[in-house]
Amino acid sequence: MTDPWVALEPGADPVERARMLRRAHETFTEAGTVPRPVRTVVADSWRRSARAGVGPDGTASVELVDADLGAYRAEHPLARVMPLVRELMGTFAADGEHLLAVCDEHGRLLWVEGHPATRRRAGRMNFVPGARWAETAVGTNAPGTAVAVDRPVQVFAAEHFIRRVQPWTCAAAPVHDPRTGRVLGAVDITGGDGLAHPHSLGFVQAVARAAESQLALLAPRRSAVDTAELTALGRDEALLVAGGHRIRLSRRHSEILVLLARHPEGLTGDELLCALYEDESVTPVTLRAELARLRRTLGPGLLASRPYRLTVPVESDVAVVERRLRTGAVTAAVTAYAGPLLPGSQAPAVVRLRDRLADGLRTALVASRDPDLLADWAYAPWGEDDLDVWRALAALRPTAAVRSRLAALESELGAPRALRASP
Repeated sequence: MTDPWVALEPGADPVERARMLRRAHETFTEAGTVPRPVRTVVADSWRRSARAGVGPDGTASVELVDADLGAYRAEHPLARVMPLVRELMGTFAADGEHLLAVCDEHGRLLWVEGHPATRRRAGRMNFVPGARWAETAVGTNAPGTAVAVDRPVQVFAAEHFIRRVQPWTCAAAPVHDPRTGRVLGAVDITGGDGLAHPHSLGFVQAVARAAESQLALLAPRRSAVDTAELTALGRDEALLVAGGHRIRLSRRHSEILVLLARHPEGLTGDELLCALYEDESVTPVTLRAELARLRRTLGPGLLASRPYRLTVPVESDVAVVERRLRTGAVTAAVTAYAGPLLPGSQAPAVVRLRDRLADGLRTALVASRDPDLLADWAYAPWGEDDLDVWRALAALRPTAAVRSRLAALESELGAPRALRASP
């Protein structure tokens, strides 16, 4: 019989491999029943923990104490929503003898509050403010893993990588900067068997969303006079909002604005010429005439020359997706992606940027192994012929419809059929 238990990567130390397999068996085998496989989110986390060198008998280290901890917490963005978090979670934690915890984007605990006896027990495993509970430090745990994968996570008992944490159950959800999508940290509820319920995960998700909404309300509003917003994803003609006006740009002007927004330091005429035109016979005179028309469209003062540049900061939807991808916020990046960048453009620099953005998203989606995100992409107009994504989706969600579409796509593209397990 094929071994049903998830272990370490091939080539790992055989002793550690045996320990992991034994833990899987002890965790998920019930007397007189057939063993159940380890959940994918846990198995993936175990692999990452092992690759990071985490040992099953390890302990979290306390990195911040006293004045250093106080100063760091006071400056952290999540300090602004702690009153709301306490209001929503405090009574629940105290009455249920649980703990509410908030960590930063590095998995470092900033606040741990709740039932006094539970806090004392948790303190014996260094589940305390200032301790680093990143997945790379203490292995699989709800706050550390939620930050690592940028999604809500619930970890039950012996699913924890470190043995001394296995009497506990926890649920955590990441909190994002509402403007940039960057992961700021996570909210967590930790306790005993009473948390081993799907409602616990839904609860922390709701608290995380409420915290994000509060952050959005508290964020200082930028003046419409000294900033501009550019929307260019999923549309051939970009939309610019500047100085309180909405300006729909022509295709060529859309390309120019996308490039200038990406280069706030400015571009020379020769650089713009190479970026915009495949035809080397196009002259600088043609470009200057186009820029003169753009200047009239934008109005006075927005477009400067020598080099050509925009005179106000521009926030583009392209930059938002790129930032979220860089921080590993895949779900948030996909949410902000409205489609390919200026899909009808043939400008060389725009084509390169369009392909790089789409390829980065596709790679992150496949690596995420999240069937819902993969399905969102596969069933979007830009993903209907994406063979790699359909194959990844079929491996995780092999429904008849998915397998049928994959087979048709492989036939259309003349691609060899991927090996798939029988349903």
